[in-house]
Amino acid sequence: MGQLEGKTAVVTGGTTGIGLAAAQRLAQEGALVFVLGRRKPELDDAVRKIGPNAVGVQGDVSDPTDLDRLYTAVGQRGQGVDVLFANAGGGAFAPLEQVTEEHFDQTFDTNVKGTLFTVQKALPLLNDGASIVLTSSSSADSGSEAFGVYAASKAAVRSFARTWANELRGRGIRVNAITPGAVDTPGFSGLAPDEQQAEQLKGHMASQVPMGRLGRPEEIADAVLFLASGQSTFVTGANLYVDGGLNQI
Repeated sequence: MGQLEGKTAVVTGGTTGIGLAAAQRLAQEGALVFVLGRRKPELDDAVRKIGPNAVGVQGDVSDPTDLDRLYTAVGQRGQGVDVLFANAGGGAFAPLEQVTEEHFDQTFDTNVKGTLFTVQKALPLLNDGASIVLTSSSSADSGSEAFGVYAASKAAVRSFARTWANELRGRGIRVNAITPGAVDTPGFSGLAPDEQQAEQLKGHMASQVPMGRLGRPEEIADAVLFLASGQSTFVTGANLYVDGGLNQI
C-alpha cells in the first residue's frame, strides 16, 4: 500500500517539469491527483502520463474563476483535500532598468496572487491534518542578476509558508516550502532565447552547484512526497532546500 492510499491531492502547474514529476509521484503512492494546467494539449498529455489516478482541470492560477472551477471539481468527489502542492509559477530575466509593469504584474499575478488564492480557495476543502507544499526558489536567496522580480515573488511565497503554518496549526494543517535549485526542466531551458544558449545556461548553472550537475524533477518530487506524507508530521513552516548545495556551501 502506498503512503497516500485513499488520499486526494491537488497539484497546480502539474503539466510539466517539477509539477508533473510530483503529480506522478503522488499518484504512484496511491493519491487521486487533480492537476491544474493552462494548456489543454499539455494537460491531456500529463494526465495520460500520470495514469488512472489523475484528473485534469484546465485553468490558470492567476484567474480566481479558474481556481473556483478546480475546487468545484475536487469538491464533487466529496472527500476533501489531503495534499495541496501549490507549484504553478514562472519568471523571466529582466535587469532593473528593463523591468516593465507588465513583467512585474505577470510574475506576481502567477507566483504570489496565484499561490495565495490557490491556498485560500482550498481552505473549505482541506481536511484536518492536511499538508500544503509551496514552491519557492533558490533565486530568492542568491541575488542573481536580472532575476530580481522573480526572486522577490518567490521570497513572498517563502513568507506565506511561515505565516500560514501559524494560522492553520489549529487544524493540524502543515505548511512548508520547497526550494529547488537549478533543475533541468522545460521552464528552465525556456529562460534562454534559443537551444544553444539554453545549453550554455545549463552548463553555467551546473558549474555553480557543489554537486556539479543540475537537479532532476524526480528528485524534487521525492522531497515533495516527504513533506506531503506522514514521514514529516512534525515539520511545518520549514523551507526544504533541494538544490545540490547551491545555497548551502
